[in-house]
Amino acid sequence: MLETQFADIVSLIKNARAVALKTVNSTLINLYWNIGEYIHNRVKNVEWGQSVVKQLAEFLSKNEPDLKGFSDKNLWRMKQFYESYKDYPKLSPLVREISWSHNLAIFSRCNSPESREFYIKLSKKENYSFRELDRQISSGFFERSIIGNTKLSTVLRELHTDLENSFKDTYVFEFLNLPEPHNESDLQKKLVQEMRNFILELGKDFLFISEEYKIQVGNSDFYIDLLFYHRGLQCLVAFELKVDKFKPEHLGQLNFYLEALDRDVKKSNENPSIGILLCKDKDNEVVEYALSRSLSPTLVAEYKTQLPDKKLLQRKIHELFK
Repeated sequence: MLETQFADIVSLIKNARAVALKTVNSTLINLYWNIGEYIHNRVKNVEWGQSVVKQLAEFLSKNEPDLKGFSDKNLWRMKQFYESYKDYPKLSPLVREISWSHNLAIFSRCNSPESREFYIKLSKKENYSFRELDRQISSGFFERSIIGNTKLSTVLRELHTDLENSFKDTYVFEFLNLPEPHNESDLQKKLVQEMRNFILELGKDFLFISEEYKIQVGNSDFYIDLLFYHRGLQCLVAFELKVDKFKPEHLGQLNFYLEALDRDVKKSNENPSIGILLCKDKDNEVVEYALSRSLSPTLVAEYKTQLPDKKLLQRKIHELFK
């Protein structure tokens, strides 16, 4: 009884600390915003130049040695921070909800308000560390989400109308350092070894259950390459790995696994299981034909073992919307 009451106190302390940290962060971001605005206006009115900002940094260092983080380089970053968002009232409240290091990564590496909004919201939703956010920007997550044309079976679309950002058309596994060529066993072992990075690429709603998950049908044993649970969709997600190009016959095996999961593993409160066929390559037209008559909630995606060329992705986005 006392332990339960003590746990309540711990919860109160942790909640108060979280609120305090959030307040401190918001105050700090407001400060950097205001400094950036001040410098912007002085420069705009031709009152200040680069030498004046440097003098300011030296003044602060000499007269207020306890104040850290106000080098001339950082002061110019604050100006850039303000200028990046001053014309976007929709975004200015959002930047106060993530840390300065996260903001710095986003406004210095992303050029459009759309991409900045995307990564700000994603950082908050997924509670990314700086390293995780940096990796997502490097992997062109925003561009891939815009261009992505994930092939979903009709059944999957009907079962889940909230699939946005749950799955991708292409997954990037640059962290695996896989040799070429490699087989399915190599791919599976590396994904399990790098599960933390794998989950980052999939999305943090994915919970890993097992590799080579055994299902028994009749007198035969079958093994699903990788089995996950998706918290948001509340269902099992089976991954079948293929290191060659997608073939329509690949779906038969995956559909069989989904039927076995729904009959023997799925709990009554859970949604029907989803299957993801992860291939080295795919012909989108072949995938569309193969999925058009599929009676199972399945999708086909491809994986890459190197980071994408972001300039190429941006050109594709430009072509898509011009």
